[in-house]
Amino acid sequence: MILQDTIVALATPSGAGAIAVIRVSGKDAIRISSSLFRSVSGKDLNTQKSHTIHLGHIVDNNKILDEVLVSIFKGTNSYTGEPTIEISCHGSSYIQQEIIQLLLRNGCRMANAGEFTLRAFVNGKLDLSQAEAVADLIASDSEASHQIAMQQMRGGFSNEIQKLRDELLNFASLIELELDFAEEDVEFADRKQFQELISRITNVLKRLIDSFAVGNVIKNGIPVAIVGEPNVGKSTLLNALLNEERAIVSDIAGTTRDTIEDEINIGGIGFRFIDTAGIRNTEDIIEGLGIQKTFEKIEQAQVVIYLVNSEKLSINTTELKEVLVEIGKIKNKYPQKPLIIVANKVDTLDKNEIETLKSKIEHVHLLSAKQNLGVIELQNKLLEFVNTGALRNNETIVTNSRHYDALLKALEEIQKVQYGIDNGISGDLMAIDIRQALYHFGEITGEITSDDLLGNIFANFCIGK
Repeated sequence: MILQDTIVALATPSGAGAIAVIRVSGKDAIRISSSLFRSVSGKDLNTQKSHTIHLGHIVDNNKILDEVLVSIFKGTNSYTGEPTIEISCHGSSYIQQEIIQLLLRNGCRMANAGEFTLRAFVNGKLDLSQAEAVADLIASDSEASHQIAMQQMRGGFSNEIQKLRDELLNFASLIELELDFAEEDVEFADRKQFQELISRITNVLKRLIDSFAVGNVIKNGIPVAIVGEPNVGKSTLLNALLNEERAIVSDIAGTTRDTIEDEINIGGIGFRFIDTAGIRNTEDIIEGLGIQKTFEKIEQAQVVIYLVNSEKLSINTTELKEVLVEIGKIKNKYPQKPLIIVANKVDTLDKNEIETLKSKIEHVHLLSAKQNLGVIELQNKLLEFVNTGALRNNETIVTNSRHYDALLKALEEIQKVQYGIDNGISGDLMAIDIRQALYHFGEITGEITSDDLLGNIFANFCIGK
């Protein structure tokens, strides 16, 4: 990694717009930018105070490229922790590229993906978990994912880990000190306090590990498969949930030959709905492939909506029995997967028929996708499957699989330490397990890193961040 040179990149999305921001960072950022900038008041950028903005022109020899605003961040008082210039220019793609090319010709190089945030990490402005939260914040597309990313970026998660690590490190030092006085048989680490610390660390780690189940679905969205026989209104329901004509609707059975996916936000949580091909026996090869994909999507989904035609069931006892058999098959095959039975087209039934249907199918949800009746209630039902209590209480929620893996490994080592305490194992053996636990804590905050690890993390960032 080359972190000593001066880098440049477009910090706003590429393409034309009202304005664009070009970011320059590195030890020569102010010097290079100053040589290309002509202030309207004749000021020299090199002598101006940090956190000031100046109006002027970017000039290539005697050719004015654009009228711009230049923001100055001196010393370590910047996002990257090094001298930084941000040039706000007009949003023409031509102007953006001309200014960037001019900076490249005068000593800058193009920034790599995530290199500004990488420099912020290397210069101690962010720890590694906070740096990763920057990418999550940019990618957040719901209130919940935004809230989690902000909490992590402010250091909520890393502060919790750092506190545990510091306490454990203190006891590790005392235990290793005991090894130097092994012949005197002295104890510097109070075993009762040590036991309390290990118990507390175990509880915190388990809570953080358990939170990943919620954090992962909030970050990536909850996949919901809409399944059922052909022509029961699956595509109509998808359109009603999305409030747009996303899927083709037809009275012809088997219209949906492939899965159709789209995402909506319900109560700040992202849900990814998957409209699948109708499940039935068919000799049509293409439709058969679609049905095969339906079962694949049920495997991937975290919630399944099984849609039935209430109009048919109210007049056909055989049809009702067949539906109950299919529902039983799905329940038996996926016992841990939440299953919502939805009776569609209830607008065509009278009161007695509705009561009969409710008595035959346990916990059935009544709905008319065509008339948009019961859709809001179904959305609220889906929210019940997401435990947002930790989110509402602003507790730390783990969303990053790298952090989750490190927490699991740290817990494994802490449990070894607990075993050592319970069985009176010697301090030198416990010290090995403690050091391993500290190592995994350090992996999360970035106190222990490798170039490969950093490369993998920051390669997922956009250029300019």
